[in-house]
Amino acid sequence: MAKEKTKRLIAQNKKAYHDYFIEETFQAGIALTGTEVKSLRQGKCSLKESFIRIENMEALLYSMHISPYEQGNVFNKNPLRTRKLLLHKSQIRKIFSAIQATGYTVVPLKVYFDRGLVKVDIGVAKGKKLYDKRQTIAKNDQRRQAEKDFKIRNLTL
Repeated sequence: MAKEKTKRLIAQNKKAYHDYFIEETFQAGIALTGTEVKSLRQGKCSLKESFIRIENMEALLYSMHISPYEQGNVFNKNPLRTRKLLLHKSQIRKIFSAIQATGYTVVPLKVYFDRGLVKVDIGVAKGKKLYDKRQTIAKNDQRRQAEKDFKIRNLTL
């Protein structure tokens, strides 16, 4: 019997989708301590203003806030500490070459449990200009209005 794939979302970086065009995504593991995992199981995580850098051919996640575990006592770590991302060397090289191009950055998109392991989706992204953001908002409004009209039309029939 095959194991069922279960993914439980912990946190999502909605601001990244608003501020960037996501060109490519990767799945990475995170090096965490035990109390951090327990805190993540309670859903206490924030990706706002977090970012990723490649240093010495290692991917590092900065400014991801994991609240201290309440029963952790002395085992709790700094909530904003730098965390190492677990990626294959070929993936790190690909990301590194992408961020060497002008205008590209690497941002975390979401953190989730995948079969009991904490994973993070990271995206190679290019920044949006103000007019791009306006276009995206207009498209979303049109899509929402079309869905609303479709729903109303189907209810009256």
